[in-house]
Amino acid sequence: MLPLLLAAAVGLAVYGAVAGIRMYRAETRLPSDLAVALEVGATRTTAREAAVDRLGMPLAPLVLRLMGRQRVDRKRRKIDQAGNPGGLTVQRYAARRAAYGLFGVLMALIGLSADSVLFAVLVLVFGFTAADLAILQAIRDRKRVIERTLPDFLDVLAVVVSAGLSFRQALERVAEHYEGPWADELRITLRQMDLGVGRRQAFDELRKRNSSDQVDQFVTALQQGEELGAPIADTLIQIATDMRRTDAQNARRQAAKTVPKATMTTIAFLLPGTLLLIVATFVLGSDTDFGSVLNG
Repeated sequence: MLPLLLAAAVGLAVYGAVAGIRMYRAETRLPSDLAVALEVGATRTTAREAAVDRLGMPLAPLVLRLMGRQRVDRKRRKIDQAGNPGGLTVQRYAARRAAYGLFGVLMALIGLSADSVLFAVLVLVFGFTAADLAILQAIRDRKRVIERTLPDFLDVLAVVVSAGLSFRQALERVAEHYEGPWADELRITLRQMDLGVGRRQAFDELRKRNSSDQVDQFVTALQQGEELGAPIADTLIQIATDMRRTDAQNARRQAAKTVPKATMTTIAFLLPGTLLLIVATFVLGSDTDFGSVLNG
């Protein structure tokens, strides 16, 4: 029974690989939105990710239907929070999820045929979570960069506003000299305002696209200052000061958590090893005849 199961799993894996290669090389007709997503992604992603997208794109409509409208909307918001890394769209996410899922199922069958249940479980978990884990990692990296950039940006913006430019002009001027995710977010906000979106709504959208507490603090303080008629420059300086104070508090909090972790690591790993070494040294140095002890 086991050889038959192993042969079936290997045959299915070979068939999947051959079909995947043919699908990758073939000019598969896709719906217009999926074709555009594949074309855009090919210009902004790596060769490996483009190959995965190509393999999974025919199954993307099925994945999107199984997810449902609400889950698709939530995933689209997560992709926006990640900054659409490598031109990622919800269609390309569905393609990657399908490709990784098929890979996980094929490898799990091979693992089960070899009586390796743990391996089968691990590859299944990888197949069904790899696409989501990549998005979560991109969100964390983007959040870290934005929070590191924001205080210095606000200081420069306050100086430019104090020089006499309006807030909109100063925002455009400073954004031109910055690179990275925060500059991209500002350009999106400015573009929305150019298209007729109100300033308050544009900054609300900026807050929704980012999960950073500092971005939320920036937008909230800016809108409150506008409602109360406070000077923009003073508001920006105060926001930057509060952010640096919050960063210092978070750093102290992380440092306080590090000490117990280091202590637990020492107790769990170093102390047992040290005690074992000391006991072994005493035992070997005592020239004890363990044979006679055990026989006695």
